[in-house]
Amino acid sequence: MEWTTDQKGTIAELAIAWEAIQLGIGVYTPVADGERCDLIFDLRPNLLRVQCKWAVRRGEAVAVPCQSTRRGPNGFIARGYGPDEIDAIAAYCHELRKCYLLPIAMVAHRGYVSLRLSPAKNNQAERVNWAIQYELGAIAQLGERLHGMQEVAGSSPASSTGKAAHNGRLFS
Repeated sequence: MEWTTDQKGTIAELAIAWEAIQLGIGVYTPVADGERCDLIFDLRPNLLRVQCKWAVRRGEAVAVPCQSTRRGPNGFIARGYGPDEIDAIAAYCHELRKCYLLPIAMVAHRGYVSLRLSPAKNNQAERVNWAIQYELGAIAQLGERLHGMQEVAGSSPASSTGKAAHNGRLFS
């Protein structure tokens, strides 16, 4: 089935919200359109402003767009996100039926981020963003990567955040 860009965005938002709710995360949506974030995750006690994206599989990687695009008088205009607007990008890859959460420090002002699904043929492992480390259901991995979110959201150290609300996984 071929979906429009708007339909893909709606599917991504719903899939991400569904996954977060299953993890025991409170999910809120803006009342009006036009905001830079699509969802707000209630991490108890902190709130996380989340921009949702439709990601695509490209070979052995998931390509996550990290900017918004709109049509202007001379073509498309791309605009990245900064820590003053969002705390993270959540992406849904329909082909894999997986959701990913990337902290703002990783995505700020970038066009896209690639998440590797398997090792490269040349065995390069340095500076590789492994998809499994950013799966929304595997949040415990974020620890140090949440640094950008913690500065914006004022998160507590990971050791002081309760596990119960997130099925034993630490969010921040």
